[in-house]
Amino acid sequence: MTDTNKGTMQVDTDLVRQLAELLDATQLTEIEVQDGERRIKVQRKVQAVAPAVAAPPPMAAPAAVAPAAAQAAPAPQADSANAIRSPMVGTAYLAPEPSAPNFVTVGGKVNAGDTLLIIEAMKVMNPITAPNGGTVKSILIANGAPVEFDQPLIVVE
Repeated sequence: MTDTNKGTMQVDTDLVRQLAELLDATQLTEIEVQDGERRIKVQRKVQAVAPAVAAPPPMAAPAAVAPAAAQAAPAPQADSANAIRSPMVGTAYLAPEPSAPNFVTVGGKVNAGDTLLIIEAMKVMNPITAPNGGTVKSILIANGAPVEFDQPLIVVE
């Protein structure tokens, strides 16, 4: 069999569709596969999700509680200015395994290089370490929560 289309790449549209579906299913923003010299990269733009998460107050809350919740919402945003940010998209784990205690707790002391949490990305566990020593002021994510690139994770001061 001879290649009559030298210099042109044959695109497998079914593969591109499968990769796009995988992006939606896993909430990833980008995926790239390579097969020999052929490489396909599919990515999508992500809109900021943080305001939508913090905006709606609980429906069952009494009127007296709603203003207190509204006042508490800006605090994590102020703390996030000095936060250690996610270097990747993945799932954040605050403990090394489900039955183990968390790596850090609010008010706990950490040294530069201490593991703060793990981000699982593409079945690889990536430790996120403290860039400097200090006290953990706040943990801005939940255990097992999906995280985006550059999302604030933990504040250490």
